[in-house]
Amino acid sequence: MEENKSLQNFDWDAYEAQAQGKQNEELLKKYDDTLNAIKDQEVVEGTVMSINKREVVVNVGYKSDGIVPASEFRYNPDLKVGDKVEVFIKNLEDTKGQLELSHKEARASRSWDRVNEALQNDEIVKGYIKCKTKGGMIVDVLGTEAFLPGSQIDVKPIRDYDVFVGKTMEFKVVKINQEYRNVVVSHKALIEAELEAQKREIVSHLEKGQVLEGTVKNITNYGVFIDLGGVDGLIHITDLSWGRVSDPKEIVQLDQKINVVILDFDEEKKRIALGLKQLTPHPWDALDANLKVGDHIKGKVVVMADYGAFVEVAPGVEGLIHVSEMSWSQHLRSANDFLKVGDEVEAVILTLDREDRKMSLGLKQLKPDPWANVEEKYAVGTKHTAKVRNFTNFGVFVELEEGVDGLIHISDLSWTKKIKHPNEFTQIGADIEVVVLEIDKENRRLSLGHKQLEENPWNALEERYAVDTVVSGKILDINDKGAIVSLEDGVEGFCTTRHLATEDKAPVQKGETLDFKVIEFNKDAKRILLSHLRTWEAPREVEEKPAKKAPKKEAQAPQQQLEKTTLGDLSVLADLKASMDAETKPAK
Repeated sequence: MEENKSLQNFDWDAYEAQAQGKQNEELLKKYDDTLNAIKDQEVVEGTVMSINKREVVVNVGYKSDGIVPASEFRYNPDLKVGDKVEVFIKNLEDTKGQLELSHKEARASRSWDRVNEALQNDEIVKGYIKCKTKGGMIVDVLGTEAFLPGSQIDVKPIRDYDVFVGKTMEFKVVKINQEYRNVVVSHKALIEAELEAQKREIVSHLEKGQVLEGTVKNITNYGVFIDLGGVDGLIHITDLSWGRVSDPKEIVQLDQKINVVILDFDEEKKRIALGLKQLTPHPWDALDANLKVGDHIKGKVVVMADYGAFVEVAPGVEGLIHVSEMSWSQHLRSANDFLKVGDEVEAVILTLDREDRKMSLGLKQLKPDPWANVEEKYAVGTKHTAKVRNFTNFGVFVELEEGVDGLIHISDLSWTKKIKHPNEFTQIGADIEVVVLEIDKENRRLSLGHKQLEENPWNALEERYAVDTVVSGKILDINDKGAIVSLEDGVEGFCTTRHLATEDKAPVQKGETLDFKVIEFNKDAKRILLSHLRTWEAPREVEEKPAKKAPKKEAQAPQQQLEKTTLGDLSVLADLKASMDAETKPAK
């Protein structure tokens, strides 16, 4: 009875609730055991469940799937459902209860180790080209930003980097700077090995003289690179055309297809020398067969040098005009004074060697030779105006007209002035009046004079400056031997140091004016010797003579002394005369 009564009072609802709670706990425990034990801020591997334009759903074995932005997989456009990817647990539950994942941060946390492994293992990796930078591109490789140099994008030069931005390509890690964590990658390295095999194959079948079709790959200032289908060759600028080429772009353009001939090649260095002009006949072979020495020919100046100008008379055919053939003038000048590049000229053919393909031309031959009638135009004794061109110690070179030069010897500049150097008398570029003294047509030389324009004043001066005549003169200069004295009529005299002695023993000063006695006049040598001593010494002796009533023998002593003095003076003057004669006879 009591048992029945206890069953009647049993709380079946509480028992059922308790039993169901235990069952739920057991079920939850079993369910939790099936989930991965993941924590915040760690990297785990997940499986791609679905993909759309904005996001990628990844299952990491948690109670809910995580969402990753699709932009974080730009480097891998081949991503598909079922692929295994690494993700970083940012948050187990956000405000919406959503599991937050990041593939980018997962890659970043492991990228440096993986990049180093890729370099060590020579591994090929995929990278996303993010943007263009100076000298190349920035590439996302394994979550690390790497530098792709412009030269490593492709085996051929790239002119437009923009077309690669946003593309995913395969690369090799070629260099890592551990200190600055810099990475350099190359796409070119992937295809070079294959191209190297192709080059060996192509070069092994090459032959000199073989004509191939190629594409203009690059143009430089020294030549053009041609792609022959996997191997490059160079057309040097001199092999582009038979004529002179200043810029290869005048002949070819980028990406142009042209035929070239193989001139030479090196199998080991893979160097191939190509030619373009060799496919056309040499212009000298097509030169007019009737051209001969003496004919006039027209052309264009293509190159200038100090020694002459190269004139292109036909494409690939040039002649040289030497500077000596540009003017009849004998003055040394540069060819640039006569011509410049681009000038259209007419010239005379001086030499023509078809075998050696050489031609020399002349410009001056277009004008008459001024020496042809020089004896008529510049007869001896005729007067002309010339231009001073150059000086030497012995005279002045002047030009009467282009090609006709003459020399005025220093002794023919003045009748009266003692000229040590021509620059004391005139200057370069000045005009000077001359008289023709002599003609040497064979050597193209004229002897000219300037003083001959006037009569020789020494004929008239002979009487005025007779010996013992007293004249006034101004001291122009004083040297060890004596003084140069300026006299009237524009002539100069010379007084030795001994004969400069003054009565009061005072030294003579430059610029001082004194009386002098003429002791020698030489018209031929144009020399006047003077003495100031004689202007006061002789009269004093005459005055003292009557006061001394000496015996006859003694009276002769002053005369003997005077004679000795006179002989001594003559000895000094004789030496001076010999010295001055030597100075006034320079070699003509």
